[in-house]
Amino acid sequence: MLSSTLLFGMPGGSEWIIIVLAVLILFGGRKIPEFMRGLGKGIREFNDAKNNVKKEIEEGIKEKDQA
Repeated sequence: MLSSTLLFGMPGGSEWIIIVLAVLILFGGRKIPEFMRGLGKGIREFNDAKNNVKKEIEEGIKEKDQA
């Protein structure tokens, strides 16, 4: 159990440097801003959809309680 926690833990400082270098090599300096914009847009759309579902569920509960 402990070994699996250590194996899949968060990356440390040196691992982050390697990850950043790999991203720079794979995408290049020009593609990163475009990639980050797309990532931000995707996260925003996901959060909007999540909030809409939550709102609909809460409204359904309120309607059920009123009936």
